[in-house]
Amino acid sequence: MRYILCFLVFTFIVSCKDPKTREAREPISKSETIETISSNESSDLSAISTKDFREFKVLDSNHITKEKIWAEINPQMEVFTEADYLRLKPFILEKGIHQLQAYRIEGKFTYEELTKFYLYRIRKFDRENDFSLNSVISINPNVIKEAKQSDLDFRNRMEKHPVFGMPILLKDNINTSGMATTAGAVALKDNITEDAFMVKQLKSKGALILGKANLSEWAYFFCGDCPSGYSAIGGQTLNPYGRRIIDTGGSSSGSAVAVAANFCVAAIGSETAGSILSPSSQNSVVGLKPTIGLVSRSGIVPISSTLDTAGPITRFVIDNAIVLSAIYGYDKTDFKSKYINVQDANYLINPNVKYNLQNKRFGAPKRLLEDTLFVKALNILKQQGAEIVEIEEEQVELPNFIKLLNLDMKRDLPVYMENYASKNISLRTVSDVMTFNLKDSLKTMPYGQNLFKGIVEDNGNSDYLERVKNNLKANGKQYFDIPMKAHNLDGFLSINNYHAAFAAVAEYPAITVPMGYANKGEPKGLTFIAKRLQEKNLLKWAFIFEGASRARVAPKDYN
Repeated sequence: MRYILCFLVFTFIVSCKDPKTREAREPISKSETIETISSNESSDLSAISTKDFREFKVLDSNHITKEKIWAEINPQMEVFTEADYLRLKPFILEKGIHQLQAYRIEGKFTYEELTKFYLYRIRKFDRENDFSLNSVISINPNVIKEAKQSDLDFRNRMEKHPVFGMPILLKDNINTSGMATTAGAVALKDNITEDAFMVKQLKSKGALILGKANLSEWAYFFCGDCPSGYSAIGGQTLNPYGRRIIDTGGSSSGSAVAVAANFCVAAIGSETAGSILSPSSQNSVVGLKPTIGLVSRSGIVPISSTLDTAGPITRFVIDNAIVLSAIYGYDKTDFKSKYINVQDANYLINPNVKYNLQNKRFGAPKRLLEDTLFVKALNILKQQGAEIVEIEEEQVELPNFIKLLNLDMKRDLPVYMENYASKNISLRTVSDVMTFNLKDSLKTMPYGQNLFKGIVEDNGNSDYLERVKNNLKANGKQYFDIPMKAHNLDGFLSINNYHAAFAAVAEYPAITVPMGYANKGEPKGLTFIAKRLQEKNLLKWAFIFEGASRARVAPKDYN
């Protein structure tokens, strides 16, 4: 069975053209050895490589087992039975946050029962059975205790944020107290840390951290030749819409898969260039990549302090808005952090308001009109009052994109290790990790570590890096700004993570929302891109499309 290796990396490395016209490009110069991403090339990775699923070198993790994951939680789950699960299922499965909170008020369940329901599903489906998805790496051993406390605090719930009492999974590159933060790497298996700033934001609103989600190791900036969703710690994440048939996308693979399979209310992913948009679209969920700096990056294992951001992954747009409103916030330790007035950042969507797209103008690249799902989505937007302008894309390139990532990670990883990692871990640099991996390569790097090798071998001083950054940002903004100005556009429309690299360097936000399924059942997402700090608009546009299209269908084997 052949599959499409669609994933972030490369949105980084090599991005692909339309399959009909893809061709190799010559390096710009000997000192600039990365292929340039041009506007004729999709920043989706789907056409870069195809691999037979029999080429998977690893499915299940060699480092964690179901028994180990559940050792501390099982005793706390003894009184929760299959009968309890079946009783709660109609009130929880495929339900959004507002409905869950309404059922909690009605007494259909407690926050403790809500939490145990998701734990039960993860244990039932996620590992070591015919439905395994390998989407969860670890469970918060204190989450049931914390859920019980939420129930005690329930009398004050109306004064709290809507995310209060909601069990949420975090991508396992986000520091979280009580659990290791591994980035999927054996080198970080004992990386016990304090909470990242963003996690503190979530907890301050009363959210429950359910556990950590699997990911493409080191956010896929590690091996280069491995499938999306693989990490040495977590094993191979699989797509609930087609296990071993449909690619998961990445690098926030486990986050998107867990949301799609109803293992949590919501999850947090991270993106450098496609790592939220890709898996969200591949798993038929909603993924938002915010404006860089809206959400703190402190305490998140980095690739690039220039481009990295965390963001919410949910089943519904309205939940995405709720989670974003819980995690944003100014962090003085993050040099890109933006102070946003609370009133200006009211991202919550009122489900009772009838929003419309009257007088909204969206640019649709002409070359994407061959996609029938995209054309159908455009017609739905038109029915909601939007004007669709077919545009020719700007002939803009993104030179030295990989060089930016290489030089940033070479600098940023030691900063994370020094300031946010466990003090018991002596590793500091990419070279240190590579040396560690060579001690037991079959268990730490079965697909190699070619991207790490590229980081070590790449060179460039700070002045050169700044020039690369400035050039990429200018080109990325030009790619969107020229047609937006020429056609008076409010937003730009795309598919999946096709334009993730351009949005990344422009530092523009993007949201993808399910728009249907291809012939073989592969999910696809309609992606909205707008200028910086336009998250409120993106969420409303996506909410309108979601309501009008009703395109999402839950994966049938996990109902």
